[in-house]
Amino acid sequence: MKLYNTLSHSIEEFKPNEPGKVKIYTCGPTVYHYAHIGNMRNYIGHDVLVRTLKYLGYEVTRAMNITDVGHLTSDSDSGEDKMLKEAHKEHKTCMEIADFYTKAFFDDFYALNCLKPDIIKPATGEIDMYIKIITKLLKDGYAYESGGNVYFDVSKVKDYYQLTNHVADKMVVGAREGVEEDSAKRNQADFALWFTTSKFSHQELQWDSPWGKGYPGWHIECSGIAIKYLGEYLDIHGGGVDNIFPHHTNEIAQSESYLGHKWTNYWFHNEHLLDSSGKMSKSNGAILTVSVLKEKGYDPLAFRFMVLNSHYRKQLLFTYDNLNQCEATLDKLRTRILNIKDEGEMDKNLFDKYNNKFIEEISNDLNTANALSVLYEVLKDDEVNGHTKLELIRNFDQVFALDLLPKHTSLENEDEILKLIDKRNEAKKQKDYELADSIRADLLSKGIELIDTREGTTYKIINN
Repeated sequence: MKLYNTLSHSIEEFKPNEPGKVKIYTCGPTVYHYAHIGNMRNYIGHDVLVRTLKYLGYEVTRAMNITDVGHLTSDSDSGEDKMLKEAHKEHKTCMEIADFYTKAFFDDFYALNCLKPDIIKPATGEIDMYIKIITKLLKDGYAYESGGNVYFDVSKVKDYYQLTNHVADKMVVGAREGVEEDSAKRNQADFALWFTTSKFSHQELQWDSPWGKGYPGWHIECSGIAIKYLGEYLDIHGGGVDNIFPHHTNEIAQSESYLGHKWTNYWFHNEHLLDSSGKMSKSNGAILTVSVLKEKGYDPLAFRFMVLNSHYRKQLLFTYDNLNQCEATLDKLRTRILNIKDEGEMDKNLFDKYNNKFIEEISNDLNTANALSVLYEVLKDDEVNGHTKLELIRNFDQVFALDLLPKHTSLENEDEILKLIDKRNEAKKQKDYELADSIRADLLSKGIELIDTREGTTYKIINN
């Protein structure tokens, strides 16, 4: 398998630390608001990465954090905590905000068929680990106390900008949005490991520490959770491209200074999803979420399909025209697959031929668009019998996760569903809409959603 490694700025052959096993850490959401579909593109990309590794036979362990404290509105360690700001706005506690938006995030996450990470930890639950790391960084001279807070000294790191390939310090006053001068820092690129009440006396969530009552900085949280639950050697660390600097840059600095060796071998980043105004963000007014798409009548997997038709390292423009086209194409694809008869014996030669082509494409830096092309090749090849086609599709969908095949427990169940679909179609022809609606409602109550397309009616199994 080949992956683009942000650390080396090149595509590399993937080699895990331990043969056959992969440890992945991905930055989770800051649960102060809904996650927009631009955020969710990132999680789809990581889901494809995990599914591909599993498809190739790796044993994957993935950890993800939930940021519920410490993420400020500015990269310069100033401004309000995003959680506290939203809590004041909604007249709720920070934990009430965190609980509500964590649930909303996972509702959308699972609607996109993303696999649940093996380890999910809220930042507020690991304070002891952060204190342990910060204490050692202070002892070893990588950190210092100033103005009541604890900062990491980036001048003590040999190659602080290795991830971004910067040749000079870009974290200067006025150079980027949200960067202001902090007189407590030795260097403006230094970042906070621990804030105390000397700077944020109004903070709702605070813990006792050797440096005073306070709370952790955003960057230390991911390092602490990753090291505690995945160990000292990480295979892959991922996030969106907006995490590269300063968040991931700071993670490398503090983690490797704490551990005394290289921490992560491969850094994986998804590009932005754009709309007509540019990069999607939570500051551009109304937030377009997966749940909003569902309310508008869209299948969330149509959005996943749209994402898979592009490369994860390319910016993708979202338009409703594009989404409409993707949903129509996905409906046609499902209908076409539904009409394949499960007949014939498994043709191992043809199965291996197309499975190897699929692996070749998906292993080439997760080229999902080309992998989808292999699926269409299978459908068009008349030499491949129905049974072999269905087995190939079932295998490919372990990575695509587009619900290409109806989920049923037995052939009898599928026959029963198809008979009811035919009965409903006949009722519609006879303009007996009450009967047609009752059949749809009855199937829906059993977890079977009918999907009407120009090519006919198909269905998918949904979670009740």
